[in-house]
Amino acid sequence: MKIIADENLAFTEYFFEEFEVEQCAGRTLQAKDAEALLIRSVTQLNEKLLKDSHVKFVGSATIGTDHLDIAYLEKQQIKWCNAAGCNAQAVAEYVVTALLHVNPKFLHQNITLGIVGLGNVGKRLSALAQRLGWNVVAYDPFITKTTWAELLSQSDAISIHVPLTKTGDYPTYHLFHEKTFKQMKPDTVLINSARGAVISEQALLEDIKYTQRKVVLDVFEHEPVISQAVLDAVTLVTPHIAGYSLEGKARGTQMVYDQFCEFYQRPKIKDFRTQLPSCQQYFGELKTVLEQPKRLYNIAQDDANLRACLKNGVVEQSAFDDLRKNYPLRREWASHGDIA
Repeated sequence: MKIIADENLAFTEYFFEEFEVEQCAGRTLQAKDAEALLIRSVTQLNEKLLKDSHVKFVGSATIGTDHLDIAYLEKQQIKWCNAAGCNAQAVAEYVVTALLHVNPKFLHQNITLGIVGLGNVGKRLSALAQRLGWNVVAYDPFITKTTWAELLSQSDAISIHVPLTKTGDYPTYHLFHEKTFKQMKPDTVLINSARGAVISEQALLEDIKYTQRKVVLDVFEHEPVISQAVLDAVTLVTPHIAGYSLEGKARGTQMVYDQFCEFYQRPKIKDFRTQLPSCQQYFGELKTVLEQPKRLYNIAQDDANLRACLKNGVVEQSAFDDLRKNYPLRREWASHGDIA
């Protein structure tokens, strides 16, 4: 069996060593003569890519599915799966790190954190925030009774964790727009590590212009193209790596491998945890460790690396993709000792 895999998946060789595996860049991945594809969110999986192929299995080592044409896959009876929740802990830790970078005083203040979306990431972030003594206000129309207006007006910081949808009762495309920003306090910090187009970029730039709001973006509406106007306005930027922990990426490949084994009726005999190297240990209360957050994750370096890719007023796709391809995967807090 031939498998074509995104070169940025973790431990592909370990999980699929007994097969012929061809690794390539996700944006230019082609089905060719493969029977299985292992992808991430940068690959648009649709009829154009799969037409006349022999693909029977598609595994996306990602939380989201908006890059998959699920209707087409199911019509063609192609087995598909994703890795929901694989990097939820990494994203939750990213959000806390970003907040403390923007305002270190938050660590010892009883702030109100607004969480938009209570899926895998939202729930992990809520638990982490409560451990830090923060008040949590969550909005999820499928789960909570909190209103949208209440979350916007009460929060000292808002973190977004929803899929990108344009249809249904609660579409998330441009959920944050001009009227939304007017309902928020001017000093409310906004963090988006979900999907870029959940925020209207133009409305965001206008809001920052008048409020000087502190904003953290890991995703961008026109990603991978990022304009200088966005970089100049936003407080902290990172290249879509909020979930890029070693554990998160390995867990994503593990979840795809497990589904692959089920589909092809093979035994599940491999575990990513056997492949993880040891790392520096820290012990003590979480708040004490987070007083020096750079020990766990130097988020300022990610910001500097992305800004350094600016050329002729824009971050180009190739530079953006190179940052992600060569990203030095950080470790989740639990790997550093009994602090998480």
